[in-house]
Amino acid sequence: MLLQWSLLTPRIYGNDMETWTNTYPKLCSYENLELAYRKARKGKTYKNYVINFEANLDTNLKQLEYELENLTYSPAPLKTFIIKDPKTRKVSASHFRDRVIHHALCNIIGPILEKEFIHDSFANQKGKGTHGAVLRFEKFMRKMHTDCKSGRSRRGGGAA
Repeated sequence: MLLQWSLLTPRIYGNDMETWTNTYPKLCSYENLELAYRKARKGKTYKNYVINFEANLDTNLKQLEYELENLTYSPAPLKTFIIKDPKTRKVSASHFRDRVIHHALCNIIGPILEKEFIHDSFANQKGKGTHGAVLRFEKFMRKMHTDCKSGRSRRGGGAA
């Protein structure tokens, strides 16, 4: 399965065109792959798969760079297993080198796509998360409670 980079096409807003140039070479760059590797290994430095990848780090990153540049990169099959923590669920995990590619891709497209997200989007964003989403929800709940107590309508029509 090759990356479908053509899916990242410019969007047209009126007469303005937002363009993203040279994104694929940035994805393939050794520097981006090295940063992606550091992100992928965070909290996993003692795992065997990280140690094995790191033993030949330069070679592994250059191999990924080569495969991306030549459009021959293909992800490995997912490793599927069952965990019971606290309920039973099936987990499918990517190979470590594929997680490096995931981070490399997010390094490039994250800043592009995050500009399009609404303010109240919290999932998988730096500086946001479950706690932030709960706090924002509580703020809206207090506002609704205050509006209901005062008789104000949130639908804009007011009392008839």
